[in-house]
Parts: sequence; structure tokens; C-alpha cells
Amino acid sequence: MDGVILTPLKKISHPKGDILHAMKKSDNGYCGFGEAYFSTIKKDSIKGWKRHNMMTLNLVIPVGSIQVVVFNAQTKKYCSHTLHLENYKRLTIAPGLWVAFKGLSEYSILLNLANIEHSPNESQTKNISEIKYLW
Repeated sequence: MDGVILTPLKKISHPKGDILHAMKKSDNGYCGFGEAYFSTIKKDSIKGWKRHNMMTLNLVIPVGSIQVVVFNAQTKKYCSHTLHLENYKRLTIAPGLWVAFKGLSEYSILLNLANIEHSPNESQTKNISEIKYLW
């Protein structure tokens, strides 16, 4: 889908604990830094829908498993990616696309490396039932 990039990430195994890369400024999809935040989600919970007008999302799942669904309202197309440590990748989502995500593990953590700071005037939200998707 245009505006979505799925990037394999480096995971370095270490006997005392692994090193999980998230993003470098030389990476495809990097378009500046505004803030980083974590969002947690419990199993079978769904957060969404949200559309950012200016923010590019860079989502990394270091703990648990999360299904991320992106919806393009103009083309009426969806794409879905399940991210977890065994499928360690970064999902970059351009502004203008609707996003929702579902927890697949008992407890999951999502990291967003956003290009701008959050502003409540910069995004729109919809109830999960307003965009039809078969979860």
C-alpha cells in the first residue's frame, strides 16, 4: 500500500540480553524526530481508528504481538501486518491513513517513533465500528 513501509530490523543476540534496533536517521522511512512513546495493549483489545494529518508513524513491537491494520479511505483498501519479536520489523505509516491495532498476546508494547510532537488538533479519531474490518 502506498504510504506504508515494512522494514526488517536488526536483532543482536547476546547471552545477557538482546539488542533490538528501532531506527537510525539513515533508515528508509525516517523523516525527522518529534517524540517517542510507548502504548500498551491487552489481548483481544482493539485501539483505533486514528488518522494523522502531519505525523508519520514508525511502529516497533518489542514485547508481545500486535496486528496493525491500515486503511486508505481514498482507495478503500486495507493492509494488515502482525508484528512481534520473531517478526521484528518497523512499520512506517504516512500521514492521511487510518490506523488501528489489536493485541494478540496477554500484554504487548508498541513503540512509536514519530516525526513530530503529538498535537490533538493534528489527528482525527473514529470509533472502531465506523470503519468496517473483520478482526
